[in-house]
Amino acid sequence: MSSLRARMEAELQSLPPGPITVAFSGGLDSSVLLHCLAASDEVRQRGLRAIHVNHQLHADSEAWAAHCAKICHSSDVPFETLLVRVDRDRGSGLEASARDARHAAIQFAMRCEEIIAFAHHRDDQAETVLLRLLRGAGPEGMAAMRSLRRFGPGLAWRPLLAIPRNELVAHAKEFQLEWLEDPSNRDTRIDRNFLRARAIPLLRERWPNLQSTFSQGAQWMRAAADFIEQQSDIALADLRGTDPASLNANGWLALADALRDSVLRSWLRSLGLPPPNRHQVGELERQLREARADRLPCVRWPGVELRRYRQWIHAMAPMPRIPTDWQQAWNGNALVLPADLGTLALVDERGQAITLPDADRLQVRFRRGGERIQLRGEPIHHELRDLLQKAGVPPWSRDRMPLVFHADGGLLAVADRWIGFFGTRLLSIHNARLVWKTR
Repeated sequence: MSSLRARMEAELQSLPPGPITVAFSGGLDSSVLLHCLAASDEVRQRGLRAIHVNHQLHADSEAWAAHCAKICHSSDVPFETLLVRVDRDRGSGLEASARDARHAAIQFAMRCEEIIAFAHHRDDQAETVLLRLLRGAGPEGMAAMRSLRRFGPGLAWRPLLAIPRNELVAHAKEFQLEWLEDPSNRDTRIDRNFLRARAIPLLRERWPNLQSTFSQGAQWMRAAADFIEQQSDIALADLRGTDPASLNANGWLALADALRDSVLRSWLRSLGLPPPNRHQVGELERQLREARADRLPCVRWPGVELRRYRQWIHAMAPMPRIPTDWQQAWNGNALVLPADLGTLALVDERGQAITLPDADRLQVRFRRGGERIQLRGEPIHHELRDLLQKAGVPPWSRDRMPLVFHADGGLLAVADRWIGFFGTRLLSIHNARLVWKTR
């Protein structure tokens, strides 16, 4: 048994149960990985297959897929090709777009608790650390790739991460493996290729153990990043409000610098919202520290708005605008509100829809200013503005609550939160209740 296969067998002992799938590009690295795994009785017993992603970016992509199918057939490994379309206009660069498309396709094709094996090695890890350092990454980014992590419905496994590429080359030559050479790997306009072909060889002239040193540094940063993540989870649990999409602003500002960014990212990730960059985190911190208590700071980036109200930061997706002067005649049936604000309906005690007679047709619109409502059991009319403020309704939500008016212009209800005196009488006559369902 080769030394590389022996190390692979040792890696398998710490791997959770589950079938293994090789992300097989046909290049040298993944060819060595497939060869080692296919030679393992334990892997065969677990279940082994290979997936090749055809990005359709090169004239020879079909020939590459055919090569991969041939290798798998000769090794008696079940094989599947996944076709993807790469978004060239996304703005993140072709390499990143291709990676995202590849990962999305693999995750979709994975089975529950399946382990997807990637062929990244120690040299790849060194390149990743250096790339992220040049991009200003924090501890999590500098920790680079994990050898094992959650991935889609299963796990991503990188068993070669501690092995230098020259050992993979030696293994491939010893066993006379066939592999493909992607000509795009020589394109030094791509950052990673520039580092691999020009920058790292120059650095190795002065520091021969560069890859090993970077790999060791990544391990230290992984330990630090994991510790920060653990502390962030503890801090987030303390700072989160009753509403999961709210975070205590003063508590967040009081966190140590090493935790503030991580807590914010963990919070947004739990809400399914995209994370900020360092500039956006700094801008949020600046606005929160400098804005007066009566101000409403807001920081935005694509897919996210962070707003402060009183002592809370609120996270949300961007809110669609309500059409100017929108209003609608309403007979009590489910009314679809504009700007993704849900539906408004009158229902009976069984939850069945109620239709009002023509004489009781109502109007629904949104706040325009100056509205007043008389609540049940109170002789006076309240300014709607005062009710909203005293109840702590965030300012950005106040104009998005549907208001129900009688034909004579009297305000009967503010969504289903406040039902006025006359609104209560109307609902009682028809044995109905008002329901606002938000999406």
